[in-house]
Amino acid sequence: MSRDHVQSAERPTGSAEAPFLELLARGASADAYEQPVLLARAEGHPAERIAALEEAKLVALRVRSELEGRRRREAELSALFETAHDLAGLRDLDAVLRAIVQRARSLLNTDVAYLSLNDPARGDTYMRVTEGSVAARFQQLRLGMGEGLGGLVAQTARPYVTDDYFKDDRFQHTRTIDAGVRDEGLVAILGVPLTLGHHVIGVLFAADRRARVFEREQIALLGSFAALAAAAIDTANLLTETRSALADLERANEIIRDRSGVIERASDVHDRLAELVLRGGGVHDVAAAVAEVLHGTVEFLDAGAAPADALETSRAEGHAVRHGDDWIAAVAAGGELLGALVLHGHPGLDPVDQLTLERAAMVTSLLLLARRSAAEAEQRVRGELLDDLLDARDRDPRLLRERASRLHADLDATHVVLAARLDGTTADAEQEADARRRLWSAASHLAATRHGLAAARDGGTVLLLPLKPGDTATALARRTARHLGTAVHEAVTVGASAPVEDLATRPDTVTAAYEEGRRCLDALRLLGRAGDGAAAEDFGFLGLLLAGDRDITGFVDRTIGQVVSYDERRGTDLLRTLDAYFACGMSPARTKDALHVHVNTVAQRLERIGRLLGDDWQSPARALEIQLALRLHVLSASAQH
Repeated sequence: MSRDHVQSAERPTGSAEAPFLELLARGASADAYEQPVLLARAEGHPAERIAALEEAKLVALRVRSELEGRRRREAELSALFETAHDLAGLRDLDAVLRAIVQRARSLLNTDVAYLSLNDPARGDTYMRVTEGSVAARFQQLRLGMGEGLGGLVAQTARPYVTDDYFKDDRFQHTRTIDAGVRDEGLVAILGVPLTLGHHVIGVLFAADRRARVFEREQIALLGSFAALAAAAIDTANLLTETRSALADLERANEIIRDRSGVIERASDVHDRLAELVLRGGGVHDVAAAVAEVLHGTVEFLDAGAAPADALETSRAEGHAVRHGDDWIAAVAAGGELLGALVLHGHPGLDPVDQLTLERAAMVTSLLLLARRSAAEAEQRVRGELLDDLLDARDRDPRLLRERASRLHADLDATHVVLAARLDGTTADAEQEADARRRLWSAASHLAATRHGLAAARDGGTVLLLPLKPGDTATALARRTARHLGTAVHEAVTVGASAPVEDLATRPDTVTAAYEEGRRCLDALRLLGRAGDGAAAEDFGFLGLLLAGDRDITGFVDRTIGQVVSYDERRGTDLLRTLDAYFACGMSPARTKDALHVHVNTVAQRLERIGRLLGDDWQSPARALEIQLALRLHVLSASAQH
């Protein structure tokens, strides 16, 4: 036992916390915290002293645990920041990936960490980086798609963990994979996906040679490293594409050097395009710059608006092609057609000028891809915030407001939650998934332009849109249904909640409003109103069943509020007359007997009621709603008294 422990325990009248504070200051192990108590008992200190030491020990151990947790989180954040710094100065992709795997292994304290990447050319996946591995066969594994734990992660795009690899039958075991894992001696394995957009490009693993349970925080930490690894790969790919594009431009410059006049034009367009890219110019800026250099009219057209045959030929050959008196240069990325640059009224085009048009098309494709990447990133951020509001995970109003403010959204404003779903059905799962992605994309664009939020949920899309003064939930739902239907070229049905407020301080409000919107959506589809939009208030008394908060007062006010107000202002008896009229089977003669008035008085009152409620107030549907509102009004008045 140390001298410090002895001295601390020898002071029975001193502070019970003192020995433990000294242990905390020295960063002693957890076992050392038993020593002051044991020493006090051995020396026969009073029970009160020993109890005080026991209580101080528990507090000190909690403080020690909290300090350890903070130090661990600081180490994790430091590693993530260091990795992000490596990514920002990316020069060698392998070096960045090795650093990610090394830090993941160190922080998770595992025996092995490794990263696999998919090989689309060979249709399999292979080990890219390993750390802590000792088996050569394991390091050289190539796996078929869908095989092993990594195949399960790639298939579901979700993390998976196994406490005992060889006893786990959730994934497909193969002789090759099992042999490699057995050579390495692995038992517990955690795998998280590396995703780019909607595609899994690989898996990051952490594994131990003994049984182990990975905690939720460790799974999240490995997921963060996987996101950085995916970003590094994406950045490297973009750098490669950019270098390839720059190399192509350089080759074009070499050809142009042979002709002085063409050199000046090519140099001019090169400088202009580079400047446009650097200052964030758009595709129409590129078209204007090329038009000025080529002394013609250049415009960018969407793929559907350009001449189909010429566009397909340009895409297949990789060159601008002549179409009548025009030249068509396909703007493409991989196998996807994004549009075309069209040079009008210039049939005799110099070969070098043709190359300039082609390079402008390539720069245009890069700008479009960059814009798409930025839009997708913003869509994901908007979706994550709305997911948090729906799941009520982040209850700090200040943080919620800050996140919304960065997206130009105001959670203190009045909003409506809308549930949107496609009504077309298809047996092809891929076509249905594509249609849902198009709906989510259109909804995200709408949310971004309206300062709202959007997220994919329950097979459809949920939107949180601000409600302008004078607007209604019904009108907003119908406009949204029309807008989304036009955008995806399919019928889209939209159910809306009642207006909601205080979303930052009461995030559970969004969940309740979403359920109300879904009920309205289901009601529209059951009523055969697919492709329409509505709110609970549109369904009359059925809206009471659809509304999450059962707005009885609002229903009564909408249905017979004018009659109630008229009686209150004039001191008349229209409400009692209306009740008696329905009670007497809508017979004026029986009504006048029930009220003990002349039949002309009944007729005059009914005429006044008709002017207040509208000519169709005695139709079956309206009459049913009015009778229900009368009954609810009476019950409400009785409850108040």
